[in-house]
Amino acid sequence: MKKSYLLAGGVSALLLTACGQEDTATGAAEQKEVLEMGTSAEFAPFESRNPQGDIVGFDIDLANYIAGELGVELKITDMKFDGLIGALQNDRVDLVLAGMSATDARKENVDFSTEYNHSGEMFVSQKGSGLTTLEDLEGLTVGVQLGTIQEEGAKSIIEDEGIDFELKALDDSGALIQEILSGRIDAAYMDKQVALGYIEAQGLDAFDDPTTASPGMAVAFPKGSDLVEDVNQVLAEMEENGKLDELKEKWLTDEQ
Repeated sequence: MKKSYLLAGGVSALLLTACGQEDTATGAAEQKEVLEMGTSAEFAPFESRNPQGDIVGFDIDLANYIAGELGVELKITDMKFDGLIGALQNDRVDLVLAGMSATDARKENVDFSTEYNHSGEMFVSQKGSGLTTLEDLEGLTVGVQLGTIQEEGAKSIIEDEGIDFELKALDDSGALIQEILSGRIDAAYMDKQVALGYIEAQGLDAFDDPTTASPGMAVAFPKGSDLVEDVNQVLAEMEENGKLDELKEKWLTDEQ
């Protein structure tokens, strides 16, 4: 079963009116007291569970700040990453913060905010593996998280760069690291910021993906959501007042 957490995101008595704009079909402004947010708590430092079982991370702090600025409460539902787009499409959640990259393919199904972070990718391997280039991956097994931009990126490397490695998709980043440590995969293709934490904790080796940069991370919404403009305004204010940099300093420094 999925666990949901109700977090104080602001004064619950206040109603969120999305930009004060009227819906063209109904003539009524959309109002909300609670924002339903989907995430996948297997992606530290963006979202993961602490020893007490609480969901914490960069995206969680960001979501709480946004909810506070909008004057609503935030309800977070933890689910598998590859189910998040479907949850938006089926209106089970109002928005998603899950380290999700705003790819063109995803934009066909959901709307995105402005980008709030860009990490890049790395190939992670056991200490002393000697893997330092794409060519070194030839004939090996590379793991990716199911449904992520890294899964699509790895397929592109096979096709566009002509590097013939076997691709193995798993549910979460923690499982990828366990597969590396057990020797069941040779490397994992991961978001760079996520990889850095595992590299430090497990003493692993890694090298940067030298191919084209991936899109940045953004908040995802159902198509046509009135919340996009409100959230973009909060993100712009966070850029100006330094709050976004404060969150990055807290969660995304190399020391984390």
